[in-house]
Amino acid sequence: MKVRIEKDSMGIIEVPLLAKWGAQTQRALLNFPISGWPMPEVFIRVLGLIKYCAAQANKDLELIDSSIADAILIISKEIYKGFHFNEFPIDVFQTGSATSSNMNANEVISHLVKERLNLTAHPNDHVNMSQSSNDTIPAVIAIATVLDGVKTLLPALDHLQKAIDRRADELKKVTKTGRTHLMDALPLTFGQELSGWSAQLGTVKHAIQNAIELCKDLPIGGTAIGTGLNAHPSFAEHFIECLNAETNLTFKKGENFFELMSAQDRIVSFSGQLKMLACCLMKIANDLRWMNSGPLAGFSEIALPSLQPGSSIMPGKVNPVIPESCAMVCAHVIGSDLTVTMAGQSGNFQLNVMLPLIAYHVLENMRLLSNTCINLADKAIDGFVVHYEQVEAAFAKNPILVTALNRKIGYELGAVIAKEALEQERSVLDVALEKTALTKEELIEILDPYHLTKGGLN
Repeated sequence: MKVRIEKDSMGIIEVPLLAKWGAQTQRALLNFPISGWPMPEVFIRVLGLIKYCAAQANKDLELIDSSIADAILIISKEIYKGFHFNEFPIDVFQTGSATSSNMNANEVISHLVKERLNLTAHPNDHVNMSQSSNDTIPAVIAIATVLDGVKTLLPALDHLQKAIDRRADELKKVTKTGRTHLMDALPLTFGQELSGWSAQLGTVKHAIQNAIELCKDLPIGGTAIGTGLNAHPSFAEHFIECLNAETNLTFKKGENFFELMSAQDRIVSFSGQLKMLACCLMKIANDLRWMNSGPLAGFSEIALPSLQPGSSIMPGKVNPVIPESCAMVCAHVIGSDLTVTMAGQSGNFQLNVMLPLIAYHVLENMRLLSNTCINLADKAIDGFVVHYEQVEAAFAKNPILVTALNRKIGYELGAVIAKEALEQERSVLDVALEKTALTKEELIEILDPYHLTKGGLN
């Protein structure tokens, strides 16, 4: 491989000839051959956005030559738009401040300014002006979390909730057997069952929105440890103005840089809401799997869309692959949240030293959950078909229907009727006709399935 020689404060080092990065990035590549997992794309894009807004702020404050600032603006904007991603190969498991990733951006921008615009923009003196990795990287995590949360995760949640609401309305009068402890219980409608899923998602959505608001306070301007040394007193305000103009959001200068740089409690809280969403989606996925189980030996209340063969040896078998995929994502996110929690408590004095790990898991979990919400809506919720005859047959023999007679005949006689109906595989109505003084018309009215889903005194 052809190489060129680059130099930094530690001396010279060989860098691949065509690479746009410099010496510090190359050292990180050699030092951290750990996982092969680069930082998430949204992390890199927001890193470009930060360099863009920093250059604009430095230009506004006349701290940098305008021609150099303009050149940095051009290249950093390209990174923000998703270009040059292959120039950011540094492993997640790197220095805990992610200084390597920050310098990766500084060097790539510096190199491209020289190559494309024939200007000299020093990685540290110009591209990194008024910044430190220690305030830049926590800001990247916060901004990326808010951007992906607002523009990707919340819309995906809305998409799934609307799909569930549509099916709930469509099936609002279709009665089925309710279940507690996986055992037959009182009746409810499919609409009522799905409304519970929708309400779960609504609760999670509210929690995520609140967590997003906490992430809008930024430590930009705190530089190395939170005191703001080497940053203009007005740098943060100019930076935030540019950032909000670019994103159409409402980020703010943090009230206390020491908190926002040394602790990642707000991101830990956000990760907790992602775990809450994972628990919600796991519940929905498992309900779908149980309802779909069969087609002969299970509940077989619904049929999920047939998407692919389910077995390499059993012809005709079709499995609930979308809920299974969803459940695996949820398990991953729940486990990842523990990693974020452990990383979040790794703030020592003025800096958290597991920032890359926090960024990786939170941003990747958002991506996984967003994709899963859309997949679950489009390939499971929208397309499942109710097995009406199976649902009605199971419902008719449900001995728990006798609960509706409690106020008329009492709990003890109701238990006798339920037991006999179950043992003899007869309907509650037929047994109740023999055991009570109620007429058939009275029993039909009291035991009407849809009527029972409305609650109240019977």
